[in-house]
This record gives sequence, C-alpha cells and structure tokens, in this order.
Amino acid sequence: MTGFDVFAIALVLLVIVTLFAGVKTVPQGFDWTIERFGKYTRTLTPGLNLIVPYFDRVGRKINMMEQVIDIPEQEVITKDNATVTVDGVAFFQVFDAAKASYEVANLTQAITVLTMTNIRSVMGSMDLDQVLSHRDEINERLLRVVDAAVSPWGVKVNRIEIKDIVPPADLVEAMGRQMKAERVKRADILQAEGQRQSEILRAEGAKQGQILQAEGRREAAFRDAEARERLAEAEAKATQMVSDSIAKGDVAALNYFIADKYIKAFGLLAESPNQKVLMLPIETSSVLGSLAGIGEIARATFGESAASASAAARRGSVPPAGSTPPAVPPAGPTLPPQR
Repeated sequence: MTGFDVFAIALVLLVIVTLFAGVKTVPQGFDWTIERFGKYTRTLTPGLNLIVPYFDRVGRKINMMEQVIDIPEQEVITKDNATVTVDGVAFFQVFDAAKASYEVANLTQAITVLTMTNIRSVMGSMDLDQVLSHRDEINERLLRVVDAAVSPWGVKVNRIEIKDIVPPADLVEAMGRQMKAERVKRADILQAEGQRQSEILRAEGAKQGQILQAEGRREAAFRDAEARERLAEAEAKATQMVSDSIAKGDVAALNYFIADKYIKAFGLLAESPNQKVLMLPIETSSVLGSLAGIGEIARATFGESAASASAAARRGSVPPAGSTPPAVPPAGPTLPPQR
C-alpha cells in the first residue's frame, strides 16, 4: 500500500466523521441549544438537523414536556402562631429552551426554593382555620406568584398543589374538642328551635280553636236569637188572632188561649228538678169554663158532630141545674216527686 492510498483512506474516514458530526437527530419532546465557540446561536427542534462540524456543538438538551417537582416538607408558622408541617407538588413546562438554559443555573432547584419561600409567605399571612379550609385559595395565590417569578426563565408553572398540612398533635386534640363543643352547641340550638316552633304551633292551634269556638258561639247565639224572634212572631200572631176573635165577639178563643197558658205554666212547675211536692189551688169552675171554651172552638172549627161530642162530654161532667156541686178541696192533688 502506497502513501497515496493511506491518505485517501484517511480522507474518506475524515469525511464520514465530519458528516456524522454535522447531522443531529433531536428526539420528540426535547430542544437542543447550539453553541459556536461557546456562544449560543440557535435551538434545534425535534427531527433531523444540520450543524457546522468542529465549529458548532450541542450546548444543553432541554426537556420541553411538562415536569413535576416534589416540594419537600417544611414547618410554617401561621398568623395565629400555630406551627404546621406542609409539603406540596409543582408542575411546570419549559417553553423557551434558550432562556431555561442560560437565564438560570439550576432550573429545578430554583423552582423548588421559590415555591417553598412563597408557601411560607402565603400561609404565614393566614389563620390556622383558613389554612386548613382554604387550600384552593392557597394554591391559586402560590401559582400566581411563582408563575410570575419564573416567567423570565422561559418556564410556565401550570399547577401548584399543597399535598398535606399536618398540625401538631396537641393542636389536633384541641381542634377535636372544639369541633365536639360546636356540634353540641348546634344540637342544643336546633333542639331549642324545635321546641320554640312546637310552642308556636301549639299556640297557633289553641288560638285557632278559640276562634272557631267563638264563631260557633256567635253562630249559636244568632240561631237562638232567630228562634226567639220566630217564637215571638208566632206568639204575636197568635195574640193577634185571639184579639181579632174577641173583636168579633168570640170569647171562646180567649178562654182557650188563657187555659193553654195556664196549663203550660203548671206543667213547667211540675217539671222543675227541685220540686218534690206541688200543691195546686185549682178551682173546678175555672177548669170547666176552660173546657167550655175549648168546646166552642171545636164546634166552630169541626162542625156539629164535634160540638155534639163536646156537649155530651160536658153533660157527663157538669151537674144539672139546681143540684149542689160536689165539694172541692181547697188544695189541689199532691203530685209525686219528680225524678
């Protein structure tokens, strides 16, 4: 092998090595920065790319996919001087490979430290109750602050989540007692409210019952007054009829009217619950006169047949003229006690 052959073989090998050095294949999800003599010139995107061999070289290989960082545990003192242990997680994505490569030395460490610092700042301005019950608000405030801080680095923080908040054991016990007391208080309030509502409903029912009873009494009084009015009208009409009969010369109607009232009055005396023995000073002639008046009314009303029957009854009970009437005791019959 001559010298020329060796030179040709070396030249071919150099060309092959140069071609391989100038062709770069960037995988999907990554961006590569290119430096020429140590200075950034451009960024290679995923796919096949060509660079100038021996002058350009790959500087940084930046992951452009969304990444997650665990925020380590740290103690935070809240506004009301309660110490809690907090940890979290952050999700970020690089959108400018050049800035992420040359604007910050260690991107992951910088985001972690910045997030921990802002967690202490945000949660330190809140009370313990707010810290435990307003995680969404804490996450939102952290995301807003941290995203604005890392924006010059070509990074977008998508989410920051607080994973766990652990208060001290004695504080947890005190919170349990407070929660129990609050539950008991709510139960007492609900029971008192129920009793108050029950009393109100009972009072409303009693009021409605009294109103209905009053309306019933009013209706009954109205009915009684109407009945008395009708009775008075009937009495007035009867009296008017008797007065008309008297004006026409018919005295029998008056005798019937008086006898009816007379007998009803004694009937009421006999029905009295306190009456045990009733002495009735009734004269026979008065009763017979009343019977005669009744007979006259019957003759005028029912005709001669009824009048003959009444006359026969009167002949059987009235002694003939000139005879001595039987002796009538001065006092009426003794009635049995009323039960």
